[in-house]
Amino acid sequence: MKMSRNTNSGINAGSMADIAFLLLIFFLVTTTFEEDQGINSVIPKPCPEGTDCNSMIHEKNVFTIKLNRNDQLMANSEVVSLAELRENVKSFLDNNGDQSCNYCQGLKKEHLSENPKKAIIAIQTDRETSYNTYVGVQNELMSAYYELRKELSKTKFNKEVEELTEEELKILKESYPFRITDAELKK
Repeated sequence: MKMSRNTNSGINAGSMADIAFLLLIFFLVTTTFEEDQGINSVIPKPCPEGTDCNSMIHEKNVFTIKLNRNDQLMANSEVVSLAELRENVKSFLDNNGDQSCNYCQGLKKEHLSENPKKAIIAIQTDRETSYNTYVGVQNELMSAYYELRKELSKTKFNKEVEELTEEELKILKESYPFRITDAELKK
């Protein structure tokens, strides 16, 4: 059998591009993407002109958390577990050392913060600290703040946090402001 010169013995690939495009659309539509996990934080605003933003911070108003390469936790020079951190932070924030806080329930200890508006939490980490431990510390800190705000909501407004108005939420946030830093504080 003799083949003619005009006969093509290859496979027709004309519709391959269409098939590839349809497969691409199929996988884009059916694939689910996990939500990114991270730490929600806000970068501080620059210091307004004419304001002294380099004010001295009393050492007792700083709660220092140190994480080492073995993921061990030290809070204010005491080795603590992650489970103990929340209560330590709550005691520190709610101390009312200067007795200017009329909503604080603290024990007014000398070595703890003056009031929640002056309290700062400083986190210092080693380069080899695991991300999971760091996130765990952040979760405990946020939980401590939210628990204090929840307690204040019940005593001040006699409501759950979910039932508060925008103005009442603003009062809670101002009463226990998030003042957490990763920067090393100068003494």
